[in-house]
Amino acid sequence: MLNKVILFSKNLFCKSFRSVFIATLILHILSTSCNSQSKDMKSKSKQQSGSEDRYPAVAGQFYPNSKDELEESLNDLFNKAKPGINEGNVLAIISPHAGYVFSGEIAATSFNQIDKTKEYENIFVIGSSHRVYFDGASIYNKGNYQMPMGPVKVNIELANKLINENRCFTYRADAHQTEHSLEVQLPFLQYILQPGFQIVPIVIASQSQHRIKEIAKILKPYFNAKNLFIISTDLSHFPDYENANIVDQLTAEAVSTNNPELFLKVLQDNEKKNIPNLSTSMCGWSSVLALMYMTEGNQDIQYHLIDYNNSGDSQYGDHYRVVGYYSISITEKKNNISEIKFELSDSDKSDLIQIARKTVNEYVTKKNIPKLKDSKYSENLKLQAGAFVTLRKEGKLRGCIGRFSPSDPLYKVVQDMAISSSTRDHRFNPVEPAELDKILIEISVLSPMKKIESIDQIVLGKHGIYIKKDGRSGTFLPHVATETGWTLEEFLGHCAKDKAGIGWNGWKDAEIFIYEAIVFKEEDFME
Repeated sequence: MLNKVILFSKNLFCKSFRSVFIATLILHILSTSCNSQSKDMKSKSKQQSGSEDRYPAVAGQFYPNSKDELEESLNDLFNKAKPGINEGNVLAIISPHAGYVFSGEIAATSFNQIDKTKEYENIFVIGSSHRVYFDGASIYNKGNYQMPMGPVKVNIELANKLINENRCFTYRADAHQTEHSLEVQLPFLQYILQPGFQIVPIVIASQSQHRIKEIAKILKPYFNAKNLFIISTDLSHFPDYENANIVDQLTAEAVSTNNPELFLKVLQDNEKKNIPNLSTSMCGWSSVLALMYMTEGNQDIQYHLIDYNNSGDSQYGDHYRVVGYYSISITEKKNNISEIKFELSDSDKSDLIQIARKTVNEYVTKKNIPKLKDSKYSENLKLQAGAFVTLRKEGKLRGCIGRFSPSDPLYKVVQDMAISSSTRDHRFNPVEPAELDKILIEISVLSPMKKIESIDQIVLGKHGIYIKKDGRSGTFLPHVATETGWTLEEFLGHCAKDKAGIGWNGWKDAEIFIYEAIVFKEEDFME
């Protein structure tokens, strides 16, 4: 089935943006000239930089290979595309990967959903292999992507980390050399985002449900507001125009349920319908399935079906054999973040206290960071959550540092903050070994932050506050208000003046966020 997809993809999509040529002739010319040219460019790049940058495989076929023409084409596509729907923080988009003359407008609609002002830590660009198949996924870790509009940086450090720590990830040159599904997404990113973003390019080559679930589990810690996921896929291949509309709607609606098993069942049901020429309901189903395994069961995640067309809607397509394209965004629901209930058992709290104590002792005395085994801890401690670690010596503050929105599991955040609070709090000298017996540890595990519109939403003693203005910010944990006996205005004023450095009244025109904390102390677990 997938071989048929590849063959027809070549015949249908390898058309210049400016002219429509006979597809088989184009393929023959490109296979003998463009590929050899690409190899020469790669060789030159390796000699100059010591890296193996990835050069375009389908520029001039799927999209213009001239910077000026490409920018002009993208400008036209974004002018025709639907605007962003503004339905919460966008965590991922699903975008088609055909030639721009066919799917470019739908792709631009997907990219229109992204916050263009946001600076992402990483953009994971994920597609399913059209060329090679093996039981895993390949991550490009050899260099950057050299594109007509300029280079796109690859986070090689993170790519190496994923490959080195997980058997299901590897690097295979043949998975990337001619794969178009990732490449065609990059000009859209370059057009809408400021320069400097970095990508993690992943080609999923496995068709094993078990392996795809494993891939999703590894990537899930990165699925948060700091990162963006671009999932590359087209929908139905080769039915007639009317059947494509029916099948693609069924498939897209199945994706929007955020139920992987239902999605797989709909793909199977579509195949059983015996629709003439239907080769697949979705060529990148494995990539979409990986995304759905990451979002499954999360009630705060929503899938939005934004726009659809197929190749028959293009001036270059016919209605007899078409390919479908859907724009889908995946967002975090608005205003639900404060309703998340997060609880820790006494055993969880004890484990975190032990992690903090052992880390502080070993780092202060030996500069050693204890190794932590993921398998030892509960699922709660493996969730991504912010935390502060507070040190007190004879009842007085000796250090306190925390993190709000980490991409690491909670137990690792506590370890990192234990090191920071004991050695990197600029208000204090680093803790000395002789002090360790006199220091007690307190941990505050944080709920996600919620922006508020009125200070009347703040409950003293229950809510911590985070104030942000003009690039400056400061926070007070919930218990600060009760320990000091401050009024609400004093709580805000001290945070604005002493923490954020924006003056006593600076909070009045600043952004204010609230959060809750689960606070527990080392002495509660002493025998």
